[in-house]
Amino acid sequence: MKFLSNPPMEEMELDGLIPYVGTGNSSSEIEAYEQDVDQILIKVNELDKRVNEVEQFCNDQSKKQPDISKGSTLGKGKRQISGPKKLRQDGCSREAAAAKRMQQLINQFGVILRQITQHEWAWPFLQPVDVKALGLHDYHKVIEKPMDFGTIKKKIEATDGAAYKNVREVCADVRLVFKNAMNYNDEKSDIHVMAKTLLGKFEDKWLLLLPKVTEEEKRLEQEGAEAQLDMQLAKEAANARTARKISNELYEADMHLEELRAILISKCRKISTDEKRKIAAALDKLPVEDVDKALEIVAQYDPSFRSKGDLVDLDLDAQSECTLWRLKFFVKGALEVQEKSSTVVGNNNNPDRSHDTNTYNNSNKKRKKEIRNVIAKTAKKRSLNPSS
Repeated sequence: MKFLSNPPMEEMELDGLIPYVGTGNSSSEIEAYEQDVDQILIKVNELDKRVNEVEQFCNDQSKKQPDISKGSTLGKGKRQISGPKKLRQDGCSREAAAAKRMQQLINQFGVILRQITQHEWAWPFLQPVDVKALGLHDYHKVIEKPMDFGTIKKKIEATDGAAYKNVREVCADVRLVFKNAMNYNDEKSDIHVMAKTLLGKFEDKWLLLLPKVTEEEKRLEQEGAEAQLDMQLAKEAANARTARKISNELYEADMHLEELRAILISKCRKISTDEKRKIAAALDKLPVEDVDKALEIVAQYDPSFRSKGDLVDLDLDAQSECTLWRLKFFVKGALEVQEKSSTVVGNNNNPDRSHDTNTYNNSNKKRKKEIRNVIAKTAKKRSLNPSS
């Protein structure tokens, strides 16, 4: 096929934008195609929302990663990924086991408490301070939170929400009993001396239990971090499954679109030789960036086509009808945009802008000259080929 020289602009008009569908096809068939496309677009929009949800999850997780302390086994080796239901069951079992271990520590603390309360100097601290009977009218002004061993014992034995949840809570209340007495009473008073003495004995006994308490706290911290990691891995696995499902559904939608495109192209009239010549001539009128976009359209349907570089070998006769129709639509739209832009630039008398425009036009001319030479070279080869 031989490409003609550039025709005048009036010959450049690319009429017949809408592909002609033969008279043998009913309007109901066309409406069916439109409905198929609409359904695909709706499906794609839904998939796009789900993709955004997965991306948002990944962004959130990248900002908050579990704290893996030095020496921790968290994250080392392979971990089995469980489902949400299994994670909830494991969480309940873990919390129950932790509560049982903590109760055992509180019971061991109870032994220390009995030893302290059985001391001969413990009697002033066994019951709440009787403020009225002792005439301590300023007691509640000095002491913000009264505490005694009777109250502590009730909270240890409680079976409702008032019970101690942690052994350190019990320890804090025992210290409070003695510190209240020391704060309210003079240093030389018997109560102050008794409280200070018993506090020292208590601290010595508490140090014996403290290693077990610290070990349990580290275990709880480790289990909490592992639970958080398991939950994160479960969410990531769920999102990975969602991503795979979305990928498969997008592939199916793309295949459906390809089928519809093939059907429509098969029912459309073919691009004529004159239209191919006009498309080739129109490419010569486009700016560099639009020419590159047009070549990308060709490359989309022909992966072997080289759309970048100084030398481009474009043979319109070798392109599919789908490529030619898309080129036709694109070229006409690009020419309309170029015509509007030229009008705006023509009304602008700014010298600096004129200089930029000249530089831009020179670059366009160089690129278009390369395209025109290659097209002419291809046309010459085909005209010398008897089978063309």
